[in-house]
Amino acid sequence: MNQPLHATRFPQESAAYRTARDQLLQAEIDLRRQIEAVAAMRRHLPLGGEVKEDYVFERAGIGPQDQDAAPTVRLSELFRDGKDSLVVYSFMYGPAMQNACPSCTSILEGWNGAAHHALQRVNLAVVAKSPVARIQEFARGRGWVNLPLLSSANNSYNTDYHGERPDGGQMPILNVFTRRDGRVYHTYATELMFVPADPGQDPRHVDMAWPLWNLLDYTPEGRGADWRPKLAY
Repeated sequence: MNQPLHATRFPQESAAYRTARDQLLQAEIDLRRQIEAVAAMRRHLPLGGEVKEDYVFERAGIGPQDQDAAPTVRLSELFRDGKDSLVVYSFMYGPAMQNACPSCTSILEGWNGAAHHALQRVNLAVVAKSPVARIQEFARGRGWVNLPLLSSANNSYNTDYHGERPDGGQMPILNVFTRRDGRVYHTYATELMFVPADPGQDPRHVDMAWPLWNLLDYTPEGRGADWRPKLAY
């Protein structure tokens, strides 16, 4: 008989529940170790390519920190003193889209709350292809006062870093850049988007940064085979 993994018990749980729960708990332990191992591999990647240009973005943030900022900012200027990593999320909201992507919106709703924490460790930016005024109108409606929002309407960042297809269709991707000796290099992208997904699954390339799915995965119903977040309910 296998030894229990810990002594904590919950009211009126059965022996069958505890046996099954310990099996799941061991799987969770293994998963935690795998997550840590993958994160270590990610941290030890060699440098990717140096950015080909110092992209100029238009600021689209609506928070107090944006009120007196210059209207444009270069990619290199997104790096603050003492913080040499930059996380950039490509938000699917192109000029031809009637509405912003609901899934991207769901991700960024969570990021808006966590941004002031994340900014203690890294630099952060959210890039959309739409003009500044359109991004700001949407952000005001969602209350996104903490997100560093940028417009890439006048540069090629989206196409260069795979936030846009050749036909102009927008794609959700998270890219990470690092600064070394005053030069900026690409170091990571959520490339699961580019490989075939397992049967019945989405690419799940940004799931680790998406609070909604992680929360739903704790429940008996899970995330649901066909359910997707919406802009309003």
